[in-house]
Amino acid sequence: MLLVIDVGNTNIVFGVYKGKELLYNWRISSNKDRTSDEYGLLFDQIFKFNGLKVENVKDIIISSVVPPLMHTMPTMSRRYFNIEPLVVGPEIKTGIDIKYDNPKEVGADRIVNAISGYEKYGGPLIIVDSGTAITFDAVGKDGSYLGGVITPGIKISSEALFLRTAKLPKVEIAKPEKVIGKNTINSIQSGLVYGYIGMIDHIIKNIIKEMGYKEDKVNIIATGGFSNLVSSESKYIDVIDSLLTLEGLRIIYERNR
Repeated sequence: MLLVIDVGNTNIVFGVYKGKELLYNWRISSNKDRTSDEYGLLFDQIFKFNGLKVENVKDIIISSVVPPLMHTMPTMSRRYFNIEPLVVGPEIKTGIDIKYDNPKEVGADRIVNAISGYEKYGGPLIIVDSGTAITFDAVGKDGSYLGGVITPGIKISSEALFLRTAKLPKVEIAKPEKVIGKNTINSIQSGLVYGYIGMIDHIIKNIIKEMGYKEDKVNIIATGGFSNLVSSESKYIDVIDSLLTLEGLRIIYERNR
C-alpha cells in the first residue's frame, strides 16, 4: 500500500492506496506542536481501528505547507513505518511547467492539485481550494501552471471579525436560509458564506477572462475542507472533489518511483 499525506494549516488529510484505488482516507487536526512520536502513535491507532497493519505500507509521499511539520512527518515515517518518504518539493519530478515568476514560491499543495486536476479533468482548468486560505489556481490547456490567487479563508475572516470587534460574537460557520439576517448570528453567517460565494464567482469570472476562454470551455473544480459550504452555490464550479490532493500525491509518486 501507498500512504499519501497532505499536511495543511488546519487539517492533515491522508489515505492509503492499493494501486490506483483509494482504500481509506482520514482527516485529523494539524498541530505543529505534536511530536513525531505523537503522530506515529496516532497513525498507528487509526490503522489498527480500520484493521490495517503499518507494515503493509510499502511507501509514503508527503506534501506540507506547514514548515514545523516538514521535519516531524518524515521523522514519523522513518520511525513508525521504517520508510524514507518522498517529500514534494522543488527537486521533485512533477511533469508540470510552472509559469510562476519564481516556481519555488508555489505551495506544494497547489502544484499537487494542479497535477491531479489536469490528469482527472483536463485543461484549461481552474481549481478553487477552500481551506485555511482560499487559493485559485489556473492551469492551461497544455497542463502548464499559469498562476493564481490567494485570499484569507472563511475561518480566518470569522475569527478576525470576532477578535477585532467589541460586541460581535464568534459564530458557527454555516449557511443561513436567507441572505437577509434577522439576528446578529445569522447576519454574520450570511456575510461570511454568501460574501465568499460572491467573491469566489467574481474571481473565477476574471480568471476565465484573463485566460482568454469562453466560460463553457474551462473546467472549474473545488476542493478543500470548506468546499461544500462556499462552492455549492457558485454559478461557475462544475465539480466538488474533496480527494483531489490525495490523488495528486499518488500521481506524483508514480512519476518519481
